[in-house]
Amino acid sequence: MSQLAKRDRHTAALVLSLRRRGLWPPVVPTVVLVESLTGSTARDANTNRLLKACDIRPMVSEQLARRAAVLRTAARRGSAVDALVVAMAEPGHTILTSDGADLSALAANATDVAIELV
Repeated sequence: MSQLAKRDRHTAALVLSLRRRGLWPPVVPTVVLVESLTGSTARDANTNRLLKACDIRPMVSEQLARRAAVLRTAARRGSAVDALVVAMAEPGHTILTSDGADLSALAANATDVAIELV
C-alpha cells in the first residue's frame, strides 16, 4: 500500500500500467488499514488519497477467516492480515505488494493467486 501511495513519476507509471492490465482499482480489505495507517492526518495523507481510488471491502466473513487460518497454518508464516488478503484474492486475482515473501508463501497454498511486486 505504501509504495502505491507515493506521489512520484514511477508510481504514476505503475498505476497506468496496472490500469492497462485490468488490475485497477485495487480491492483492499479493511483489515489492511490497520497496517497501512498511523492515525496521523499528515502522515496518512498520501495513503488516504490512494484509498479513495480503491474498492474497500469492509467485512470479513467467518468462512473467509477460516480459509485464511488454513492458508496461514499451511504456510507456517505471515500475519493474519496477510492471510486474509490472500484468502480474499482466491481464486484468480493478483495481489500488489512491495514485500512479497510472506504473501508468496501464503499464495503457494492458495487457489490461483498471483503476487506482483510493485
